[in-house]
Amino acid sequence: MSTTSATITLNDGARVPWLAFGTGTALYGKDAAKLVRVAIDNGISHLDGAQSYSNEDTLGAGIKASGKSRSDLFIVTKLKRLQPGQTVKESLKESLKKLDVDFVDLFLIHDPTPARQEGGLKELWKAMEQVKKEGLTKSIGVSNFKVEDLKEILEIAEIVPAVNQVGYLWPTIITIYAFYDVLLSKIELHPYVWKAAEPIVNLSKEKGIVIASYGGQTPVARVPDGPVDEVLVRLRERLTKTYGQPVTSGQVLSKWLIQKGVIVVTTTSKVSRIKEFLGTEAIPDLTAEEIRAIEEAGEKLHKRIFMGHVFGE
Repeated sequence: MSTTSATITLNDGARVPWLAFGTGTALYGKDAAKLVRVAIDNGISHLDGAQSYSNEDTLGAGIKASGKSRSDLFIVTKLKRLQPGQTVKESLKESLKKLDVDFVDLFLIHDPTPARQEGGLKELWKAMEQVKKEGLTKSIGVSNFKVEDLKEILEIAEIVPAVNQVGYLWPTIITIYAFYDVLLSKIELHPYVWKAAEPIVNLSKEKGIVIASYGGQTPVARVPDGPVDEVLVRLRERLTKTYGQPVTSGQVLSKWLIQKGVIVVTTTSKVSRIKEFLGTEAIPDLTAEEIRAIEEAGEKLHKRIFMGHVFGE
């Protein structure tokens, strides 16, 4: 896997935009069409939705209103808990109808908890593999999986993950060769969960799985005046001087994720913020010492914002 301008390249050669626009959090249960259109018009082609966000229809409307060719977009949705008697295929076909597309680029299990509690995680994964084989999704993956969850599906998986979406990194991925199937996993990832996330990140790396992250701006947006702040200020000042243009604390956090080869998912209503995110790739790299400083500061406080029930918190 390598990172190039605007994309992350997987071990199968597929390229995925490193920045995704998410339709959860602030857009949960709301009409996302306008902001999806704004995101696409301003250079974002990776769109991260979910059945549980209750707005797939307006995500689809925003895509249609943009006028962008389907081949120019990378569309993601996620499986929520199945209704009694419902199949994964039936659930995904409902999503495709709402999105008004024939297939998605990536389909994720959003939360392993229901299937884990019912002892059906392996069976669920086999059903995910089947919808991929039938062409309803180009790739399949997971989100919010713990090490033991990932190990469980790997015991029976024909399709090995290419991406793991986690909370401190934000995730996803991807196109495949006919003979090589890939998967993605998504989790919450930022400095305040980095220590807890390291085991799943390391396992993903060991298996050649790319990490996708959400919640990456937590130290700035949700935990002001935390132990990471002082480090961010210092690095922001150094990068601004080196770059010759203003650098924000948010960009420092995004740079940290990018240098780890992580896909970043974000949601914003402001064009200026979209441009700020996209501008991150041009900022000079953090040094190894600076990356360690961010992580050491993050270890002083554990703060998970999303999906605490999955991790027993």
